[in-house]
Amino acid sequence: MTDVLPDLQTDPAAPITIRTRKFITNRLLSRRQFVVDVLHPSRANVPKDELAEQLAKIYKAEKGRVVPFGFRTHFGGGRSTGFALIYDDEASQRKFEPKYRLIRLGLIQAPPKTNRKLRKERKNRAKKLRGTKKVKAAEPPKKGK
Repeated sequence: MTDVLPDLQTDPAAPITIRTRKFITNRLLSRRQFVVDVLHPSRANVPKDELAEQLAKIYKAEKGRVVPFGFRTHFGGGRSTGFALIYDDEASQRKFEPKYRLIRLGLIQAPPKTNRKLRKERKNRAKKLRGTKKVKAAEPPKKGK
């Protein structure tokens, strides 16, 4: 006889508990920063945009100024720890946040990626040249040569 037990890690509407610690007001970077502990006993993990929403409500900030990142789920599940920043304004956020996180938040567009093979060929052409001639290596070789 096989009993089918309900999976406890799949309820997306299950409540979560957020605790913050090591709270610092960083005036030089015009932000608040802290470690976030998330208790989610009946979920696998919690999306970052949901965490940003909850933290914005707790700290009375705009959702767009909250940047959660670096979350790791503890062994056995039910608990995650990460880091969060709350910027005072968008200008300081654009100034101090790394580009990849600005792209992740949708504040800037990702640059268009070139073909992997073309990037490697360009790199290898540049290795054969020195100084300002490396810029010419970016151009594809002429067909006649």
